[in-house]
Amino acid sequence: MNCLELVKDLTLKAKKARRVCANLSTEIKNRILLDTARALDASREELRRENSKDLESAHKKGMTKAFLDRLTLSDKVIDSMIAGLKEVAALADPVGEIPRMWRRPNGLLVGRQRIPLGVVLMIYESRPNVTIDAAALCLKAGNAVILRGGSDAIHSNLALAALLQQALETNNVQAELVQVVPSTEREVVTGLLKEDERIDLVIPRGGEGLIRFVAENSRIPVLKHYKGVCHVFVDKDADIAMARQICFNAKVQRPGVCNAMEGMLVHKEVADAFLPPMAGDFSKAGVEMRCCPHSFDMLSQAGFQKNIKLAADQDWGTEFLELIMAVKIVQDMDEAMDYIAAYGSNHTEAIVTQDYERARRFINEVDASLVLVNASTRFNDGGQLGLGAEIGISTSKLHAYGPMGLEELTATKFIAFGNGQVRE
Repeated sequence: MNCLELVKDLTLKAKKARRVCANLSTEIKNRILLDTARALDASREELRRENSKDLESAHKKGMTKAFLDRLTLSDKVIDSMIAGLKEVAALADPVGEIPRMWRRPNGLLVGRQRIPLGVVLMIYESRPNVTIDAAALCLKAGNAVILRGGSDAIHSNLALAALLQQALETNNVQAELVQVVPSTEREVVTGLLKEDERIDLVIPRGGEGLIRFVAENSRIPVLKHYKGVCHVFVDKDADIAMARQICFNAKVQRPGVCNAMEGMLVHKEVADAFLPPMAGDFSKAGVEMRCCPHSFDMLSQAGFQKNIKLAADQDWGTEFLELIMAVKIVQDMDEAMDYIAAYGSNHTEAIVTQDYERARRFINEVDASLVLVNASTRFNDGGQLGLGAEIGISTSKLHAYGPMGLEELTATKFIAFGNGQVRE
């Protein structure tokens, strides 16, 4: 089967299966998820065997230790997938929900009902656990899903998909509801991205290069998340101790994730009181601060020599993903918000302030998928925000903005109940 034939086969099967999935009861969907969890637990040796093929290939290619760590299906990763399946099974099923109804003057009862999106194409890099996580959420939300993982994880992904498909068939449900692309050819991806008549949504998950490639080549709507350039603005009436705690957590707790703070903005009126002790905290943690001239001079005069340097132009708006951050003293809130508008990525922005009116203004004017007041940027996560689980974070506004849980994997359609009404 050539690439074009494979694309047609995958998408036709998915489109046919989507109608079946839309009608599955919550009980059956949950049973499939829990059966898959049991199969994962029972198939650890088989999964490790297939995963070792991917690891051996990655070793030969000279991949980094961090890459190999992401690729490995350890017992801890398998335990996490099992826990995730159980967690999704325990979540309320959004499909069929009617959030509200209203009666028209002619007696027609109108409402909106939550429905599956249809067929979801998930394109992701070499984290084989995403195969289970994404399939579980799509299935619970009533969607068929085509999964295209990184070529480096092909054996692991196919083994995981086989367990999912076995659970589907055991419950008399079409296995084609969950399909992993069995080819590593790039032409298959570009072909899938043209299937706008059979695929309803594309969700890319990975580095900026992957997401830009998908967005530039897709005829299908794409939920984008290019990068996470997140900021904390320490306002003039911030509680200094609170601000230090929030900024430290936002940068240091997990610096390599998309909701870590990459830039710290400090109002000039609190810079003297806040920056030197904050720099001391960061210095002990090994954080390099790339400073504007004002903050660099202030910290130099305070005795800091290590871990500070003058920022270059390219440091503003950079997603460092390590213990490096940009620091800027601003004249007022307007300058802080102008900076965020220029260099932010619509991901996560936070303000530390004791002034309610200023907090409200920041929330209203700053454009990001999550805006926080007096809390760390690290909270932009589906689990932390109470969604239970997420398939990714969208920084585009159509149709979802922010972490995408079960509800964001559905849409709504109008329904109406009449009693013989006709249009006059």
